[in-house]
Amino acid sequence: MAEDLQHRPDVVPSGSMRDEEELRALAQKRLKDKRDFVGHLISYITVNALLIGIWWTTGAGFFWPVFILLGWGIGIVFHAWDVLSPGPGPAQIEAEMERLRRRGI
Repeated sequence: MAEDLQHRPDVVPSGSMRDEEELRALAQKRLKDKRDFVGHLISYITVNALLIGIWWTTGAGFFWPVFILLGWGIGIVFHAWDVLSPGPGPAQIEAEMERLRRRGI
């Protein structure tokens, strides 16, 4: 369990060199990102429920809301990925730094 936490940049072990202000700023950013995602998800559900209601009341022919559901749904999936996926681990960061050093950047 403790080994898993060492490879997550968003989990800071006690006694870390990161000061409290940085940790607080990171926590606030993560909470804001999650709140923004929930707002996006609520908008998606509300608007698409309204569109499906319009489709239903106008005769329920061809299910045209599918285009909005799929298109916007792709955006929701990418937003969820951005907010909920773990960040790069220390090994990935070090490998990228090494690639940049080799390129002379």
